[in-house]
Amino acid sequence: MKWSRDISPEQPVLIAGPTASGKSALALEIAERQGGVIVNADALQVFDNWRILSARPSPAEEARAPHQLYGHIPHDAAYSVGHWLREVAPLLRGPERVIIVGGTGLYFTALTEGLADIPPTPAPLRAEADALRRQGDLDRMIGTLDDATRARIDIANPMRVQRAWEVQQATGRGLAAWQDATPPPLLPLGSARAIVLDAPKDWLTPRIEARFTQMIANGALDEARANMALWDPAHLSSKAIGAAELMAHLRGEMTLDEATRAAVIATRQFAKRQRTWFRARMKRWDWSTCG
Repeated sequence: MKWSRDISPEQPVLIAGPTASGKSALALEIAERQGGVIVNADALQVFDNWRILSARPSPAEEARAPHQLYGHIPHDAAYSVGHWLREVAPLLRGPERVIIVGGTGLYFTALTEGLADIPPTPAPLRAEADALRRQGDLDRMIGTLDDATRARIDIANPMRVQRAWEVQQATGRGLAAWQDATPPPLLPLGSARAIVLDAPKDWLTPRIEARFTQMIANGALDEARANMALWDPAHLSSKAIGAAELMAHLRGEMTLDEATRAAVIATRQFAKRQRTWFRARMKRWDWSTCG
């Protein structure tokens, strides 16, 4: 891609894009051409139990350039954008320029716009919130939120509602108020080369289908089998797309073809949500159309 020839070797690089759009390949091309450490900005690639299914770089790719924040978190650990920012901060101060790549839009906006310093949710309150969400009591949680928070979050997204509810209950202060008191960003957008890969649906869909087929060929089913004893849908690592479907296949609840079709559909829906986030929150980034 032309971007790898159009970037200062001294400048931090941010690369966002939907799943299967070629982000990691671009980051590796830049790192090999200009130098730099590739830093993960994908909320699921941090976990140690899903290399294939989360599309983490392969060992061969990791050997071609330095990589950080990949596969270093235990499968059952909690991990948030706050954790990620704390791990990224020393890398920004390090001797090598960073090439931050991933599909988690919230990580990028927190990095370049700042993140409210909200205290962590106590474990008993988190358990209560998890139970309410699983029971489908979103309306009950939404009803407790202040007007400013309710107007700002996506109330159709259960995880966003849960997060806002937890903040309200734990701190007595609405999420919107915390956000309005956001500290300066770690990496202001103007200090980096920020690229969004714009992947049209008709171009991306065949890539999603081909990639999942390749994941199966590369051992994703064996990876799922190795995770069966650890499997807990409540773990964040279990949100890896395709994980639930492959587990259902291993339990005899669907054929491999059915699991594959369901996983591809889930991946397409996820890519749509990513594109929606990028269009809404990354208007000032450099956009490059794939294909």
